[in-house]
Amino acid sequence: MGSVAAAIEMPHAVCIPYPAQGHINPMLKLAKILHHKGFHITFVNTEFNHKRLLKSRGPDSLNGLPSFRFETIPDGLPPTDVDATQDIPSLCYSTTRTCLAPFKELLHKLNDPSSNVPPVTCIVSDGVMSFTVDAAEELGVPEVLFWTTSACGFLAYLHFRQLIDKGYTPLKDESYFTNGYLNTVIDWIPGMKGIRLSDIPSFIRTTNPDDIMLNFVISETERSKRASAIILNTYRELEQEALDALTSLLLPPVYSIGHLQFQLNQIPENDSIMRIGSNLWKEETECIDWLDTKEPNSVVYVNFGSITVMTANQLIEFAWGLANSKQTFMWVIRPDLVVGDSAILPPEFVTETKERSLLASWCPQEQVLNHPAIGGFLTHSGWNSTLESICGGVPLICWPFFAEQQTNCRYSCREWGIGMEIDSNVKREEVEVLVRDLMVGEKGQEMKLKALELKKKAKEAATGPVGSSYVNLEKLITHVLLSPTIRST
Repeated sequence: MGSVAAAIEMPHAVCIPYPAQGHINPMLKLAKILHHKGFHITFVNTEFNHKRLLKSRGPDSLNGLPSFRFETIPDGLPPTDVDATQDIPSLCYSTTRTCLAPFKELLHKLNDPSSNVPPVTCIVSDGVMSFTVDAAEELGVPEVLFWTTSACGFLAYLHFRQLIDKGYTPLKDESYFTNGYLNTVIDWIPGMKGIRLSDIPSFIRTTNPDDIMLNFVISETERSKRASAIILNTYRELEQEALDALTSLLLPPVYSIGHLQFQLNQIPENDSIMRIGSNLWKEETECIDWLDTKEPNSVVYVNFGSITVMTANQLIEFAWGLANSKQTFMWVIRPDLVVGDSAILPPEFVTETKERSLLASWCPQEQVLNHPAIGGFLTHSGWNSTLESICGGVPLICWPFFAEQQTNCRYSCREWGIGMEIDSNVKREEVEVLVRDLMVGEKGQEMKLKALELKKKAKEAATGPVGSSYVNLEKLITHVLLSPTIRST
C-alpha cells in the first residue's frame, strides 16, 4: 500500500508535443529529465504518430513504464497510412480547432481515481499547441509552453503582429518575392540588429492577409502570454541578446534550459527510461558501422530534416555538387523528400560516388553528429539540427527551407560564425565549392574551431550545480511546475 500511496503523491506532468518529428524529439527529452527528477509522465501523441512510432520502433515500444505512460488524441485530419509528415498548414489549422475537447477528456480520464495515476499537477505543452492553456486554466494547474525554436526565431515570431501593423507583410504582390524587397533591414526589433525581412521566419512571405500560417503564428504567440512560463531549448551563452530581449517583452518568465541532450546525458544509461525513443522513421543504424571505417573529420553529413521538400532538379544539383567536390559523404534521403515524386538519383551519380558515399533513408542523427568521422553538415537549419551540430562541434552549410530556419541560418552564418549559406536556387557549382571549403578550406577550419568553442559552452551551461541551463531547469521545476495549484471552483 505504501508504494501505491507514494506513487499517487508524485507530481504528474502531461507533456504534449506538436505532432512533427522536430517537436516530438525535444519534448521527449524534457519528459525523460522530468521523470528522472521524480515526475509521473503522461506523454500525449496524436493517433497518427502513435501508429508511426509503433511501425518504426516495434509493437512494444510505447508500453512505457508504470510512471511514464503514453496516451493519444486525434489530430482532426482524415485518416491516412502515408509514412510522412502531414501537411503543416492543415495540421496547424486542425489542431487549433479540434484538439482541445479530446485533450480535456484525456485530462478528465487521468484525474479519475480509477485511473491509478497521480492527479495531473502541471501541463508542459508545445508552444504551438497553446489550446492546452485553456485546459490548464480550467483545471487550475501550471501550464508551461515549450517553444522548440531558437530564442532568435521565437523573438521574430513575437513581432509578426507589428510587421503587419507597420505594413511589411502581407507583401503587396508576387514581384516582392524577387525584386529585392526582402533585403529590407528591420532595425526596430530589440536583440536582432541588422536583421533583414529575408531573415524573418518565412511565413511573412505571403500576399494573402488570411494566410493560415501567418495568422496561426500570431494567435499562438498571443496565447503564449497566458502561460505560467515559456521554455526554450537553447542556452544563455549562445543567445544572450535574444533572451534578454524576450525578458523585456512582458512575457511570462522565459527559461533557457538547453541543450537538453547534455542534461539528458547526466541520467545513467541503465535507467529504463533511456530505452524509450521517438523516431517516426526506422533508423538505419548500420551507418554508424560505416562511419567507424572513416578517418576523423572526413565525412560530410547531409540531411534536410523531417519536413523539407525539394524539386527533382534541386536533388540532382545537390547530388552532382557533392560528387564533384570529391569529398566523402553520408546523405539521408527521406522517401518523401522530392515534391510529388520519388527521390531518384541518377545512376551515373551512384556509380561515380559509391566508393565514398552512403545513402540512407533515416538515421540516429545525434549519434552521427557526435561521431569523430563527421567533419561538416549540409542542413536545412532546423533548430534541432543546428543545436545538435553545435553540440557535436560540427560546422554547417545552410539551406533553409521554411519557418524560422531562415533566422537560424542568419545567426549560424553571421553571428556565431559556424556556417555558410547556400543560395535557395541551388546550383551544383556552388555546392561543390562550399562543400570543399567546409571540409578542406581555411574557412571550414575556422568554423570548426568556433563550433567546438560553442560546444564547450553548451556543455558547461547544462552541467550542475552552476551551469545556466541546469540552474534554469531547477528553477522551472521548483518555482513553476511544483508551485501550488489553484483549482477552479
